[in-house]
Amino acid sequence: MLDNLKDTIFIGKKPLMTYVTSAIVQLSALPSITIKARGQSIGPAVDVAQILLQKTNVFEIGKIKINSELLDSSDGKKRNVSTIEIPVTRTG
Repeated sequence: MLDNLKDTIFIGKKPLMTYVTSAIVQLSALPSITIKARGQSIGPAVDVAQILLQKTNVFEIGKIKINSELLDSSDGKKRNVSTIEIPVTRTG
């Protein structure tokens, strides 16, 4: 069963609670996960982490990493896109 679980959740355009539910399911089987996002998905990634902390007392946030990546835009130009990684660990 653990083969199907990944330790990383990539935040995209799905409803917020989809990611929260996925994180809770993964944290029930794994000791820690990482929530990753870039660009406009950074806000929802922070929201997912905050919901996990506020709604339960068994998770904690580790050292958050921020960075930027150089990507090609649709018009062919290169641009920097911000990224975030939020480690979440089960404490109980």
